[in-house]
Amino acid sequence: MTNEINAQTVGRLREDLKFQATLCEHPFQFQTTWGLFSPRAIDEGTELLLDYMDIKPDANCIDLGCGYGPLGMTMAAMAPGGITHMIDKDFVAVDYAARNAALNALTNVEVYLSNGFSHVPDGARFDTVVSNLPAKAGKELYYLYFYDALARMNVGATFYVVTINGLRGFIKRVFGEVFGNYDKLKQGKQYTVAVATKTSETELSFVKPQR
Repeated sequence: MTNEINAQTVGRLREDLKFQATLCEHPFQFQTTWGLFSPRAIDEGTELLLDYMDIKPDANCIDLGCGYGPLGMTMAAMAPGGITHMIDKDFVAVDYAARNAALNALTNVEVYLSNGFSHVPDGARFDTVVSNLPAKAGKELYYLYFYDALARMNVGATFYVVTINGLRGFIKRVFGEVFGNYDKLKQGKQYTVAVATKTSETELSFVKPQR
């Protein structure tokens, strides 16, 4: 596509973008659209995170802010004995994540709209939580994500994140506050992958907002 866009060529922008990628040895097809994050290829942060995730075959997983689905779909393929939830607050992202899961014949997934954990079914508990954290979401939102995840995680469950390097100090501090532990798995040129583990049962409970 050239830099020149006019009324005759703008229709092409409404067509789905399509590409293939192999993630953790699993080949996938993706359909995306303009307006979603990294619509033409898997982004560098996601690829780095995938290199360091340890997913058990029967793990129940959740992809927090799934976009069009690369992290959640990979977890579903790696954990065929579990259920992977793919959630996002953007209805377009959820639509494409559901399409991509179906396109790749992944049946052990649940894809739905949720602002953080607000619409995750009551009683759902997870062994792995994963998020490619948006850089400009605000620290308040991160605290909500982490404390709500803690309330939904099984003992021994892990929370993997990838962030821009500028947030690594914040993530280290807050993981220490919320989970009591932090492990930096990899720091690349632009992104850092970190993990925290839920080491014991807590008295925290998830409370859905009043409407």
